[in-house]
Amino acid sequence: MRRHILALVAVTPLLVAAPAFAGPADHKPPPPQQKQPVAEGYGGAVATVDLDASRAALEVLKKGGNAMDAAVAAGAVLGVTEPYSAGLAGGGFMVYYDARRGRVHSIDGREAAPAAMASTSLQGIPFEEAVTSGLSAGVPGAVAQWDLALRRFGTTSLRDALKPAIEVASKGFVVDQTFYDQTAANAARFKDISSTAKLYLPNGAPPPVGSVFRNPELADTYRELGRRGPEWLYGGRLGQEIVRTVKNPPITPGATRNVRPGLMEVSDLTAYRALTREPTRVDYNGMQVYGMSIPSSGGSTVGEALNILEALPTIGLHEYLEASRLSFADRGKYVGDIPNVPLAELLSDGFAKERACLVGDRAMAHPAAPGTPDGTYTGCGEPLDEAATPPADEGPETTHLVVADRWGNVVAYNLTIESTGGNGIVVPGRGVLLNNELTDFTFGPAPGDPNLPAPGKRPRSSMAPTIVLAHGKPVLAVGSPGGSTIITTVLQILVNRYEFGMSLPDALAAPRATQRNTAQTQAEQGFLDRYKAELEARGHTFTLNPEIGAATALEFTGRGRIQAVAEPVRRGGGSAMVVRTP
Repeated sequence: MRRHILALVAVTPLLVAAPAFAGPADHKPPPPQQKQPVAEGYGGAVATVDLDASRAALEVLKKGGNAMDAAVAAGAVLGVTEPYSAGLAGGGFMVYYDARRGRVHSIDGREAAPAAMASTSLQGIPFEEAVTSGLSAGVPGAVAQWDLALRRFGTTSLRDALKPAIEVASKGFVVDQTFYDQTAANAARFKDISSTAKLYLPNGAPPPVGSVFRNPELADTYRELGRRGPEWLYGGRLGQEIVRTVKNPPITPGATRNVRPGLMEVSDLTAYRALTREPTRVDYNGMQVYGMSIPSSGGSTVGEALNILEALPTIGLHEYLEASRLSFADRGKYVGDIPNVPLAELLSDGFAKERACLVGDRAMAHPAAPGTPDGTYTGCGEPLDEAATPPADEGPETTHLVVADRWGNVVAYNLTIESTGGNGIVVPGRGVLLNNELTDFTFGPAPGDPNLPAPGKRPRSSMAPTIVLAHGKPVLAVGSPGGSTIITTVLQILVNRYEFGMSLPDALAAPRATQRNTAQTQAEQGFLDRYKAELEARGHTFTLNPEIGAATALEFTGRGRIQAVAEPVRRGGGSAMVVRTP
């Protein structure tokens, strides 16, 4: 029997004050409600980073909507209250458990490169300059994904699903410290885009904490989208306005920033489709772990790391870091939106055992080389004699939500516009920020890299919405924002829960470290305080990352009871709710 090395950290969840939106007349917010990081009960549950989004999902569930209805409603609200992380001009991935059929599905709403984009389109451009540009804007996937998700698995219309978001955008929400800090961090580039400065820098400065922020233009956009349907974006007037903005960014007169025009055309919008895909699956500790497939690397990399861990005789933090290192080496070599990704072999037990052979008592030399997932596995195998591909820069401000309903349907949903504030460009008159997803591509030159840009290609993502089943029924759902640290955050939560025996709230709250085949492991201060000396003695080196991820999760605890869990502290804390408390 495998020996488990306990690394339990007791954490007491904190209640974090969060705003409620105010009415339009008096401009005075009511006393702030509190976000609950943990809620337990029956009849359905939700966890998001935001109180308004969680309340919207809960109301949908209480009125008889299912988990998919609630997930889309919450996602649209996050486009209002978390506009620097999500929005209708972004995209995302959904993993969905269909209780009636006992099947797991996934929906790919990842943004796509325009037809005019070539493998060299980003070469030679400084990363930060590429971010704040029309060139970084991918063809939006969120609206097509919402529409497909509701038609396939929901019970309501897109028009009805958008109503909570319209209400929040119209009435407003109270600015908290996180929103203020994110606005302030982006103020310099927001000032250089006239439409963005008008919306997010009223009076030339970020809205102060405690003020009510309204976005009536976004409310009107959602309202019109509900009336006209997705075609209004995918080829209609809204799409034309997005293309005009991408190709001619509204630069503030006198600004000296080089804001490059983009390549998107209306024909790119017309051609876009959200796609249903087979989710990834690995068997782990007698359970089935389902994740997102290509073009995300989340499902494959989390799954491979779990397989490696299961092949090891002992599991502790050292083994967690080494399994992460190896799976990231293989991710960089093989995973992208290309034909013939060796997904089955990357997730095979034989390949995992071959890779696990390389895990010893000390940290591996940097970088770990990719393996050879060729179906022939003997001994430890021979790593490829080539340099590993380092992880690309990915924006940390994605968001994630989980929803379950009274019938047992479950949604794990990552949505994003990439960097904090996307590409920094608000579509004039529409109140929505554009994404910068195309900076997730490898800029190059990098011959053979599976993540180089190409016409219509979807950039590789690290988003990892995950649903765990046991005996054919869901037991846990989890996901996080954080760029490429999403993968390690989800992996570490699963390891905390199932290897180290933590409760789900403690598994989320425990201090984190992320090893992505880099020279140093990034870690939060709490992790360094507890484990740095022990792990340095085994050859690991560390650098500080103040905050890794902002997860949401839920767990079915038996007899219809659900525990919804959000972060107690990270990113201001999250909001967990249940339909009916005991």
